[in-house]
Amino acid sequence: MAETAPLDAALVRIDQAIARLEAAVERRIAASSTISGLEEELSRLGEDRSRLAMDLDGAVARAGRLEDSNREVSRRLVAAMESIRAVLDAHGG
Repeated sequence: MAETAPLDAALVRIDQAIARLEAAVERRIAASSTISGLEEELSRLGEDRSRLAMDLDGAVARAGRLEDSNREVSRRLVAAMESIRAVLDAHGG
């Protein structure tokens, strides 16, 4: 009976070591899953960033065209007002 006590103690230690190893493997799998999820999220964020950058480029280009159009309309309004003033001045208005 005395000979089985050290063997039983060794088996208990082996069981505890295996339990710790299994827990470490589970933590590693969970961490790997988390890393994978974060990598996917990072990829989605990169795609969103690219799409938003393209949208911003388009909006900036459109704003530039609107500014150009606005300047042209303003120039034409000034020219029209000057023409109207000239006609009024010519006719005593």
